[in-house]
Amino acid sequence: MSEKKQDEILPPELGHIEYIEKGQGPDEDAVFGEITEEGPNYRNVGWLGTTALMMKTQIGLGVLSIPLAFDTLGMIPGVIVLCAIATITTWSDYIVGVFKLAHRDVYGIDDTGALMFGYPGRILFGGAFCLYWIFVAGSGMLGISISLNAVSTHGACTAIFVAVAAVAGFMLASIQTLGRISWIAWVGLFGILTSIFIVTIAVGLQERPSAAPQDGVWVSDYKLVASPTFTQAITAISSIVFAYAGTPAFFSIVSEMREPRHYTRSLVICQSVVTVVYIAIGCVVYYYCGSYVSSPALGSAGPTVKKISYGFALPGLLMTTLLVIHLPAKYIFIRLLQGSRHLTANTMIHWVTWLSCTSGIAIVAYIIASAIPVFNDLVSLVGALLGTLMSFQPMGCMWLYDNWSKGKISKSPKWIFMVCWSGFVILSGTFLMIGGTYGSIVSIMDSYNKSGGSAAWSCADNSNSV
Repeated sequence: MSEKKQDEILPPELGHIEYIEKGQGPDEDAVFGEITEEGPNYRNVGWLGTTALMMKTQIGLGVLSIPLAFDTLGMIPGVIVLCAIATITTWSDYIVGVFKLAHRDVYGIDDTGALMFGYPGRILFGGAFCLYWIFVAGSGMLGISISLNAVSTHGACTAIFVAVAAVAGFMLASIQTLGRISWIAWVGLFGILTSIFIVTIAVGLQERPSAAPQDGVWVSDYKLVASPTFTQAITAISSIVFAYAGTPAFFSIVSEMREPRHYTRSLVICQSVVTVVYIAIGCVVYYYCGSYVSSPALGSAGPTVKKISYGFALPGLLMTTLLVIHLPAKYIFIRLLQGSRHLTANTMIHWVTWLSCTSGIAIVAYIIASAIPVFNDLVSLVGALLGTLMSFQPMGCMWLYDNWSKGKISKSPKWIFMVCWSGFVILSGTFLMIGGTYGSIVSIMDSYNKSGGSAAWSCADNSNSV
């Protein structure tokens, strides 16, 4: 029986596994081509390294906005919304792995767009992927500057700290493969989790949060159920979606795994740990701080704990920044050299192209982060518009693309349920995208009317409010 015929009979996952075992060795890849000892090994991430990379794309400054989201929604609705988004995004992440096994030549989300919607789909998803991560990279640079300001008590101009973050991010992001980056992900993950738990413990031990009135008796004003306006609610929900919006990065991660069949194992560990951490941090910090929780939450326990927590968070923020520079740079690099021997060989063209991609992404992210006066609100807008677009709707379409034809043979209850579920994911993602974009635009307008935004390349201490 031919390999092509086997793939038609077997389920996508098993068909792909058979194809790997019979048709391809570890030195050949449908995306990267021939992998030799003379160049970087792009297929060298183990399942533990995959877990660390996945968790690091999820756990960043996004987790620090969850207590504020709970303040807007109330603790009970906040936990329900968080669990619902965790469920949907976990399924979306799972579909990424299944789709990769069924379509070995898929590298990025643009490849899925090309399969499903042709050339316009490739342009739409590819452009959204790059733009999204560039803005996240800019946000990461500002996060590092906040950390440096907090630790040094504003020891230098903030514009200098942002430039330092951009240079450091570029240098580390230029490491060629995710396999070599995965150990840094463990360091960053340890740092960010340590900083978060330091704050969580500190708010439970302190008498009152640093932002609360310091005179008289203070009791936390946390709410089990709140009554937000639509704009407030959808903005809070969007911040939770943003905390789970690492999904588009999972395409790149699974493509560099030594054994893609272990992807689901890494995913289950990642999403389980991330969700438990999010719920614990959100509930504990909000319970003790109430409406006086800071955002990001690292400033909720006073100046001393703020310095300590940001000191531990600094490696995690640096890891986030290098990763979100590396991902769009690697995407552009592969698109430029795919099919050429320069992709996997250490030639002059290889290195010039690679360093041009990483430096280009870092410079663009730095300029956007430093020059736009409403950048923080703009990141929220990009997260609501593009983060949701790449974490919900494509995955529903991907399942339908691979399984719709099965309904012509037999409309089983499972098939009907999955069609309905895929449709729900597409519709809910569209609703969250439109609603979140609206809420972000309203927030940008309100913020600009109140303060006029920040100055370009400002020297002001950006850690004062956090």
